[in-house]
Amino acid sequence: MRTILVGAVESTAAALASLVADGRPPMALVTLPLAKSGRHSDFVDLRPAALDAGVKVIEVENGNAPESLMQIRAFAPDLILVIGWSQICGNEFMAVPKIGCVGFHPSLLPANRGRGVLPWTILQGGERTGASLFWLADGADTGDLLVQRSFPLDAEETARTLMDKHLAVLPEMIRAGLRLIESGEPCRIAQDEACASWCARRTADDGWIDWSRPAQEVWTLIRAAGHPYPGAFTAYGRRKLTIWAAQLAARRPFWGLPGQIQEITAEGALVQCGDRQHVLLTRIELDGEQEREAFGAGLKIHRKLGVSPVPEFGPGGKGE
Repeated sequence: MRTILVGAVESTAAALASLVADGRPPMALVTLPLAKSGRHSDFVDLRPAALDAGVKVIEVENGNAPESLMQIRAFAPDLILVIGWSQICGNEFMAVPKIGCVGFHPSLLPANRGRGVLPWTILQGGERTGASLFWLADGADTGDLLVQRSFPLDAEETARTLMDKHLAVLPEMIRAGLRLIESGEPCRIAQDEACASWCARRTADDGWIDWSRPAQEVWTLIRAAGHPYPGAFTAYGRRKLTIWAAQLAARRPFWGLPGQIQEITAEGALVQCGDRQHVLLTRIELDGEQEREAFGAGLKIHRKLGVSPVPEFGPGGKGE
């Protein structure tokens, strides 16, 4: 079966490695040029791995552009695998392969269609999630299902650990999907529109921490916005403080304001939230410097995070 792989992120790399290892290398890889790498937080330069495997590389900014379609058509593919590609594939694109186009989505469709699915999955606080291979159709993530796999969410799940779960299950899903397609009677299960939900696109600004919220919410945001995403962040004076790792702390014997650093120990920096519960910052980054343990980063006790410095005199001036 003549296949083409389309994508530019970690899941694309896992799919490419799996196809090559299984003796099913795609005829071509369609990916983004390096100049457009900023479109994805988890962008991967797949050209070296593809070329090492003898896979032709096609770099395109828009997969639906006439010149892109012309290059893809030249391979006369039976199947196109779209794994890790943020653009919606148009009708002309989907008409190119003989059998059809199969996409990957990191949720149990029809739940959580759309963008930013891994962070939203953590923010939703559920107990299970999963992944889907589906036939591309009109609309975003709406096509018939080919293969699905479900797995549990840990109570301390992070964006990184959740992505790793998807990367672990993806190769087996691709193998199962290809077997079904080659059988001549591939699975096509219609999605139940009554159960559909959608996730909005997330930007780096969505990682801003509101310290007036309960500690559980703050901790969940830190876990959801971390690597490979831009991170949850706050202000430390006029400096940007990115928090890469934290722990939920029980109520401690401190009185202060939301966002105030109450204690700094060898474990990290303890910060009060709006419900008088706390989060313990363990790994942070100041103004883009290298990540480090919070207790050794020069933070000062009683400083308030998330606010700009107050004037030296007048209301809100120097205190004890």
